[in-house]
Amino acid sequence: METFALLVNSAIFAGTPILFGALGEILTQKSGNLNLGVEGMMFMGAVSGLSAVMLIEHLAGANMDPTVAVLVAILASFIAGAFGALIYSVIVISMRAQQNVTGIALTIFGTGFGNFFGNFMGRYSPDGFVVRISDDARRGFQAINIPFLSDVPVLGSLITHNILVYFAILLAIIMAIIFKRTRIGLNLRAVGENPATADAAGINVTRYKYLATCIGGGICGIGGMYISMVRTSGVWVHNSVRSFGWIAVAMVIFATWNPRRAIIGALIFGGLTIIRMYLPTGFGIPTQLYESLPVLVTIFVLIVTSMRRIKEHSPPSSLSTNFFREER
Repeated sequence: METFALLVNSAIFAGTPILFGALGEILTQKSGNLNLGVEGMMFMGAVSGLSAVMLIEHLAGANMDPTVAVLVAILASFIAGAFGALIYSVIVISMRAQQNVTGIALTIFGTGFGNFFGNFMGRYSPDGFVVRISDDARRGFQAINIPFLSDVPVLGSLITHNILVYFAILLAIIMAIIFKRTRIGLNLRAVGENPATADAAGINVTRYKYLATCIGGGICGIGGMYISMVRTSGVWVHNSVRSFGWIAVAMVIFATWNPRRAIIGALIFGGLTIIRMYLPTGFGIPTQLYESLPVLVTIFVLIVTSMRRIKEHSPPSSLSTNFFREER
């Protein structure tokens, strides 16, 4: 049981950035935009969250309060991810460029943005090319001990996580409620399914597309910040976000565009990324095969979903299609 609890705990740890990326992309795709730049926005959020905390620590001349460090990192990474999504939105929504090409270009731009500024900060780091936050700031991203419950064998290790894990789960629940129970969510789904009909009903299609895409990009940025602040312990690692963004895009299909299913998907995908650490050695299985497991599982799920042809599990009807209001 202890080994199983450790595996689940590690899967949650590894799956949280994927959950953030998937939630951001779900919100974006609900508006009909297919943004393949998730990895680029995660890179931008990763370097922005880390650099913002370092900059404020430097200006203040003292170590930062852990709570303030978390808030600053979330805000900075959200703004950076939203900025990347805004670039995508202007090109796709206003200029009506091809969505897939624009998303891939955003991934290339965001990856270069993150690695460039991460390495640039290292040149001026007092630690000699090592970019990292202070121990006090890092404490804000450590696991939170829940009184009494954290001391329970097995159960304690399953529920003891950092604040961003709980934030991601809460965000998924809130998004599910908004999509199903609010007028904003229903309007957003209408825009994604049939923007022409939504426009005829008086819904501002352009506004919904811009807001959903930019907010979704901000959420992806928080996922990147999780990697730089939690996964690498507040130290900038070159190319640290590599592949997480693409796995998040794949998990949107796995979760069938449902935020609540994304929680389960993140646990599964997180487990697939670290399962090799818990299997006996000597099987002779290449590491690359383990790394391809999330994509292989997604392909299988996509095939099964396509065969079942359930409307609820289908992508928005206008996904990746630009809206031309004058042709309505």
